[in-house]
Amino acid sequence: MPTISTRAALTPRQLTRTGDRLSFIYLERCTVHRDDNAITAQDAEGTTHIPSATIGTLLLGPGTRITHQAMTVLGETGAAVCWVGEQGVRYYAGGRALTRSSALMEAQARQWANPRSRLAVAREMYRLRFPDEDPSGLTRQELLGREGRRMKACYRAESARTGVPWRGRRYVPGDFSAGDPVNQTITAAAQCMYGIAQAVVASLGCSPALGFVHSGHELSFVMDIADLYKTGIGIPVAFDVAAEGEEDAGPRTRRALRDRINETALLNRCVDDIKRLLLPEAPPDSSSPYPSSSSDTDVVTLQSDGGHHVRSGFNHDGPDGYEEITW
Repeated sequence: MPTISTRAALTPRQLTRTGDRLSFIYLERCTVHRDDNAITAQDAEGTTHIPSATIGTLLLGPGTRITHQAMTVLGETGAAVCWVGEQGVRYYAGGRALTRSSALMEAQARQWANPRSRLAVAREMYRLRFPDEDPSGLTRQELLGREGRRMKACYRAESARTGVPWRGRRYVPGDFSAGDPVNQTITAAAQCMYGIAQAVVASLGCSPALGFVHSGHELSFVMDIADLYKTGIGIPVAFDVAAEGEEDAGPRTRRALRDRINETALLNRCVDDIKRLLLPEAPPDSSSPYPSSSSDTDVVTLQSDGGHHVRSGFNHDGPDGYEEITW
């Protein structure tokens, strides 16, 4: 078996598309190692091999240990890694992007830097969440007010559908058990959705911090994306789980949410939605996980006047305008 130091780095075309990956895998009370380009989960019952390139988010629960080599391969394949506490889910670390192109990051920065386009993206996010409403012309305060009313209506509707009593949203940061069962399942669903959104945002090379609705946090854009699917997936799953019983609210919510994500092909939808929001002029190409050419070669250009890009790797003071640089 080759050593870690002699393995060639994986190229974007060798990696599994974001939309084709498992939404997340939960492990607990085991040791996670690396075996070639797979990770292994070893416990008292034996060893399980998991292809690392098929993982969207790896959730590490209580009693898990992970080796440096396992984290290396997860980083190489663009998987997000979350350490999960017994009383909730928290995101702590993630792998590199699946793309080497900066196209989506630059598009996100352009849309975010202009107040008008930033508001336009926020309106489009509202439209994706509530397609029966037209947010055109609404101010941010009006968007927040409408979103608040729609959320209250969603909670009431899910309570009536499932028969689960609803007394309002109650969440105490750091104390998962403080809420009633339905608030626990909503919290567990929300935290899982944040982890999944973080995995997709990171895999596409976007900035987690440049949000269009949320602001001031390193995961503002992650929160924006996770909220797109709150009323359609997260909250309904949470009420369904709460209606089944009060025991093990967190683990049951994660399993139910995993199944719903797979049924609805959410990862594909999330990729397309991000591209549509940041690159409204370009039709989403779900056949590619990154907005670059099909070549494995890195594309690096230099910015010039008038918004033009010129070739890199050359000295532009050469006799013909540029001469090749040798290192």
